Amino acid sequence: MGIGVGLFLVALGAILTFAVEIDASGLDLDVVGVILMVVGGIGLILSALFWSNFSPYRRGGERTVVRDREVL
Repeated sequence: MGIGVGLFLVALGAILTFAVEIDASGLDLDVVGVILMVVGGIGLILSALFWSNFSPYRRGGERTVVRDREVL
């Protein structure tokens, strides 16, 4: 899940929780909205952790790549 999907889920959950006033039989839209906001927030946090430059899960420090080229 990327940052865009996480933001979309949070926005969709907020709309369902705070803006929709429809009574659905056997389905509580407020609970569905809160679940979507929580899942989207967890997705945002995980995306920030694994794709950030400040991630504690980075592969070591900065790497320098040096390639030798043949001079013609």
